Amino acid sequence: MTKKLASTRRLLRGLVIGLGVLLSGCTQSDWRSASREPAGIAPDPSVDKQAVIEFYAADAFSWRGWFAVHTWLAIKPENADEYTVYEVVGWRVDRGQPALHHYTTPTPDRYWYGAKPEKVLSIQGDKAANLIPKVQSVIEEYPWANEYTLFPGPNSNTFPAWVGQQVPELGLDMPFRAIGSGYAD
Repeated sequence: MTKKLASTRRLLRGLVIGLGVLLSGCTQSDWRSASREPAGIAPDPSVDKQAVIEFYAADAFSWRGWFAVHTWLAIKPENADEYTVYEVVGWRVDRGQPALHHYTTPTPDRYWYGAKPEKVLSIQGDKAANLIPKVQSVIEEYPWANEYTLFPGPNSNTFPAWVGQQVPELGLDMPFRAIGSGYAD
């Protein structure tokens, strides 16, 4: 065997092993059984009565998590017992529903189908209380509430980025892997 052939075989073996490692790192579970448990990083509304605005990001489901994150925002007015979570989800459009939806929960920091969220931004107290009405008003004006396109957008990352553009006082800096966050630029 020639040195060139041996070198090529080592390279191919390395590529196959690398691909195997990459694929094994992807979520192998079914989305229906993936964790949606709270991560425990949001202020507990039963204890913390101040107003809160938080933005979260978690790895996208399956292999997409290697490249992209899913982002969402949560708002809790002062003395509220729950947060209102706002997010854009593509499968809703496939079912004839708006991509943008909201729900209330005491735990806005749930795992995103097995991926632990991280806080992108947290504003609490008087500043949050003053910004919440403005953020809520902007959410009602989101121009792509009924649309979803994985790339280049509008998608789940376009929505929080757009809110941040409309309310610059938030000081939102979207994660690098928030593909689609530049769609509204």
